[in-house]
Amino acid sequence: MSNKLAVVALGGNALLRGDQVGTIEEQEKNTMDTLENLIFLIRDGYNLVITHGNGPQVGNILMRNDAGEQMYNIAQMPLDVCVADSQGGIGYMIERIFRNVLNKHKIDKNVICMVTEVLVDKKDKAFTDPQKRVGKIYTKEQADQLQGSKGWIFMEDPKVEGGYRRVVPSPKPVGILNQDIIRELALRGNIVIAAGGGGVPVYYDKNHDVRTVEAVIDKDMASSLLASSIGADEFYILTDVPYVYLNYKKPDQQIKEFLNYRDALQYLNEGQFSKGSMAPKIEACLNFVKNGGQKSVITEAFKLEDKRYGSKITMEYED
Repeated sequence: MSNKLAVVALGGNALLRGDQVGTIEEQEKNTMDTLENLIFLIRDGYNLVITHGNGPQVGNILMRNDAGEQMYNIAQMPLDVCVADSQGGIGYMIERIFRNVLNKHKIDKNVICMVTEVLVDKKDKAFTDPQKRVGKIYTKEQADQLQGSKGWIFMEDPKVEGGYRRVVPSPKPVGILNQDIIRELALRGNIVIAAGGGGVPVYYDKNHDVRTVEAVIDKDMASSLLASSIGADEFYILTDVPYVYLNYKKPDQQIKEFLNYRDALQYLNEGQFSKGSMAPKIEACLNFVKNGGQKSVITEAFKLEDKRYGSKITMEYED
């Protein structure tokens, strides 16, 4: 039984690519192509925990919520239920396809999906400054009406003139429910899918009952916390670029294949990484190595097996 444990966060084009409609056929094909690239980790003796994003999928669920209410008077489900729905649906897809990939390679392993609740601090400042856009784009009139009837908060969408989207808090994750079970299952050789979409945000009330909040959690930060909490040796973020770059898409663009904690933190503080994409990934990797992880890797899903690709972040320099 191997003791090497890795958490692999699927993101970017791993499940759904930007130029696709989002049919189940497209998502299944992308998922299979991505999971094929994890086989070498299993053959190298790693136990795996898989996390994933849910941005496009939970957005579609929210739009179905809207359409059902407007057309058929079907009661809308709260955001936590929508996140849980996306975890279940995407997790099921990953589980089923991974079983088929393992069968193709004659590997005998169980795969299990866990709908995961993630603890947040009810006093997190994000609750007083919601910034995360979710759901469909509305007109100003529609947004005002929904703000009045549902108490939702809206902000203008910078990509669509005259368009408004609902914004919700995105608090930092502080704990993973069932982390001990996830670790135990993984160390016994099972592939565990957990903390999808950042997990369902919850908190404990004064009676220690679990309560929900209308919020979403950054998937990379939740994945990093999960990796640290279960004592993973390595943490992988699979995205849509093969490396971390300085001066990204500028004439003096520079690949950074090896980064230690100090330098990565300096580049982050200098604003080298976009807040909407690479910055949270760098921060997640820094948190992991700061809390005892051996190595974080950011790379493209289809480059993972090729050791020539990927940016590695460690506490110290690598030769």
